[in-house]
Amino acid sequence: MWSHLLMVALGGAIGASGRFLAGRAALWLLGPGFPWGTLFVNVAGSLVMGVLVAVMALKGGTKFAPFLTVGMLGGFTTFSSFSLDAVTLWERGQAGLAATYVLTSVIVSLGALFAGLTLTRMVLQ
Repeated sequence: MWSHLLMVALGGAIGASGRFLAGRAALWLLGPGFPWGTLFVNVAGSLVMGVLVAVMALKGGTKFAPFLTVGMLGGFTTFSSFSLDAVTLWERGQAGLAATYVLTSVIVSLGALFAGLTLTRMVLQ
């Protein structure tokens, strides 16, 4: 348990640092008009998550899963975990549940963000 937690923490620090650097690089290269950094880490993290899960399933190496998937990729982008969850449901033949998960996650998360912004602004202003 503790060794897994340590692997996740270390991987998370590396992934979050990578996300920060990718965001800064995108801002420097492409400007502030669009969230290119976020888009890049979401797509890249999802691609790498697919590669890692396939490799670990086919070749073993799952002992590194906490460090690589939850830690590094989770720190880099939680979208990769979200994508893996949705695809896993789809591949299990649960297309309706996958669609519900995707729509609910996006809609409820956006609603929660708006609620948090609105409530906090009301309290602090």
